[in-house]
Amino acid sequence: MRNETPASSTAPALPTPGLIAELERICPGGVVQGLPLAQVSRWRIGGPADLVLRPGSLAELAALRAFFHREGLPHLVIGATTNLLFSDRGLRPACIQIDRRMAGIEAVSPTGIAAEAGAWAPRVARVAMQMGLTGAEHICGIPGTIGGLVCMNGGSQRKGIGTALVEAVTVDPTGEIGLRRAEDCGFAYRRSVFQENGEVVAAARLRFTPVAEAGRTRSEVRREMLKIMADRRGKFPQKEPNCGSVFKSNPAMYDDIGPPGAAIERLGFKGRRIGGALCSPHHANFVVNTGGATARDTLALITEIRDAVLAATGYTMEVEARYVAQDGTFSEALLPAAD
Repeated sequence: MRNETPASSTAPALPTPGLIAELERICPGGVVQGLPLAQVSRWRIGGPADLVLRPGSLAELAALRAFFHREGLPHLVIGATTNLLFSDRGLRPACIQIDRRMAGIEAVSPTGIAAEAGAWAPRVARVAMQMGLTGAEHICGIPGTIGGLVCMNGGSQRKGIGTALVEAVTVDPTGEIGLRRAEDCGFAYRRSVFQENGEVVAAARLRFTPVAEAGRTRSEVRREMLKIMADRRGKFPQKEPNCGSVFKSNPAMYDDIGPPGAAIERLGFKGRRIGGALCSPHHANFVVNTGGATARDTLALITEIRDAVLAATGYTMEVEARYVAQDGTFSEALLPAAD
């Protein structure tokens, strides 16, 4: 799941020695130059990023955003890259990546868990189960972070993390730290205010239900989580790099003709290949990198699938994956992509 904001200026950040020294002071041990994005992208696609910064705390994240704002330098913020497709040409603006350096998880009450944005969603689900809580089962198999999950109101089984959120700690583009309660997050199906307002989710406080109150046992919750993970392993591609579901599930389309994967499969796209990008034989709503796939290959295949489903059904499927251009701008992962 992503936790993204677009590049916040038009002038490129030049990684001069003076700039690097200042960023090392703000974010010690978290500055990486010339990082091939194919090494960090879950799709294993993308050219080199000039500058990647991995903050180790809320204070470092806020200080980095404040610095870039003050200096008028562009930057973007990402998480685990679960739904991101990076340009083959790489990335010129500075990129703040919230990862395992900000991944703390803490029980704050008998029903409450506080998680930093880089915390892995399945870990949060396991902690909730170990605490004797239910409600986090649907995120136990999602390969993403809590920050990205809150940003996308992500989940599975047509559920969203927003129903469990109490409040989110945020950092705005100026570096100001804020607090948003769940009712102020604009949650809808796979949507939140964080996709538009430039704020980054830095941490979240979540509340789940005691198993006894839900008429369940901890063993039942554990068995459900094991079943969910087994189902995902059997249903979704596990070996080839991918971003998860490419197209969002549209409730109206779902009720009419079924989920995106079923519509795509009926049109015979399973196994369709463009370059190294393949419509997965395991699940048609996944596009996998079979080796050497480029962003252009992937965009072309996604666009071909979207257009074919529209022609056959009248439904325009929304692409969940986002394309990150060389200049740091985000767009729907479709051709023609600006770059």
